[in-house]
Amino acid sequence: MANTAITTTARRVPDWRHYWGWGAGDLLGAGAQAVITGWLFYFFTTFCGLTAVQAGLILGLPRLLEAISCPLIGYVSDNLRHSRIGRRIGRRRLFLLIVLPLLPSFALVFVTGHGFLYYLLVFIFFELLYTMFLIPWETLAAEMSTDYAEKARFAGARMLVAQGSAVLASYLPTLLINQFGGKDSAEPFFWMAAIFGGLFSLVVLIVLLASWERPYTEDELRRPIERLKLAEALRIPGRMFRDLASTLRIRAFRQHLSLYLGGYLSQDIFNTAFPIFVATVLMGATLAISQLMTVMYLAQLVSVMVAIRVVIRIGPLYAYRVAISLFISAALLYGALYLQQRGGAAAAPSTLWLFGPIVLAGLGRGTLNFVPWSVYNYLPDIDEAVTGQRREGIFAGVMTLVRKLAQSLAIIATGWLIDAGGYVSPKTRPGEALVQSPEAVQAVALVLVLGPVIAMLLGLWAAWRFRLNAHTHAVLVHEVERLRAGATEAESPANRAIVEDLTGWRYERLWGRAAA
Repeated sequence: MANTAITTTARRVPDWRHYWGWGAGDLLGAGAQAVITGWLFYFFTTFCGLTAVQAGLILGLPRLLEAISCPLIGYVSDNLRHSRIGRRIGRRRLFLLIVLPLLPSFALVFVTGHGFLYYLLVFIFFELLYTMFLIPWETLAAEMSTDYAEKARFAGARMLVAQGSAVLASYLPTLLINQFGGKDSAEPFFWMAAIFGGLFSLVVLIVLLASWERPYTEDELRRPIERLKLAEALRIPGRMFRDLASTLRIRAFRQHLSLYLGGYLSQDIFNTAFPIFVATVLMGATLAISQLMTVMYLAQLVSVMVAIRVVIRIGPLYAYRVAISLFISAALLYGALYLQQRGGAAAAPSTLWLFGPIVLAGLGRGTLNFVPWSVYNYLPDIDEAVTGQRREGIFAGVMTLVRKLAQSLAIIATGWLIDAGGYVSPKTRPGEALVQSPEAVQAVALVLVLGPVIAMLLGLWAAWRFRLNAHTHAVLVHEVERLRAGATEAESPANRAIVEDLTGWRYERLWGRAAA
């Protein structure tokens, strides 16, 4: 497919090949995270002899480093548009080409027999590659379309791919346990990571073939090529953090971040604690964890299919409220199961007790995954109304920055709480039938139940008045076209109210006038 980044064309209408080709990127975007958040904490504490605190630090510390790398990549990719390499290759595509051959290094994270420093450094390297792909890739859907329904389809395609990759991440260990080792072998995890590493490179290639960047206008093509000088390069960090801060002046973006963090942090905590919960409360092994997670991710896949229609027809906030109701119900049911086990129930939990809550969790989680990234595709349109600029990259950078920082703290805190409760890695006592103390089991159960519930409720409370939907977005796009043509007043009082509610700015100060 021709690279349209250097040509001026009429608006291209995406079809199913572009939706699914771009969406395939979430096999890396979400697939890597499904493996990492679903298995890595468990892998480190079970097969590598690391403490829960060490495992939490390995998962958390690299995300603190991404406080710089995420927005920097977004900022640089935004500002490569009029450079020579940006016009010849593409400001987003450049990063995808760099990471494509390096992604199979993912398997190195799942090699046993090393110490804390090895796992930390290897994980930092992979997270850097992951970020170099994720930030530019996420901007492409916003560049490929301005239509509300088309953007929702892009988000839907990526989420269906994401849930499919999560199913693969949860079920592969079941297949590989039977092929390469018993229930207590680490070898299936290495082969799982090797398979995913190869798939990651393949999907980056698919994205390159199926996507395009926003075409250049005639006016843009007449601009001279920009050459970065040393003095300008030294000013990049200051300009970058100024632009980062400016995104938080958009009301809809602040509300969106609340939805995003509430939905994703609840899942980070759940993913970290759930395998340990199954191993301690349910007395299950890797095979049981794999089966339960597979069911959960299948339910998430169904949830995304439903959420696509709900978001298009009703709006994202309604879908979010239903989703957290389902996920909270699941967490509370697991809390009830723990109390039942602590109360002396000797019999193993029934199939309904095992799989009922995990189905509810999956139905809620799928929508919680879909809503934020559906909404993200519309945020650059709101920002354009305020600034008169297209800054897809900086918004992707801020979202990932905030997510990584919050995720880092959540995972580190989860590991610390589990460790403080007295949880002991089975690897530290080889040959013993280790039974965790009641205090350790209680700590795991409390983290699994209370952590996700608190995160979701805080996210919903902060974004209770979120008003972005198909109607308000159409009004916003219409007003942006009028602003571009020189309008200084809204077409109607109703339009003015909608635009001011989404942006948080008075109409007279839109289109960069506040900075003038």
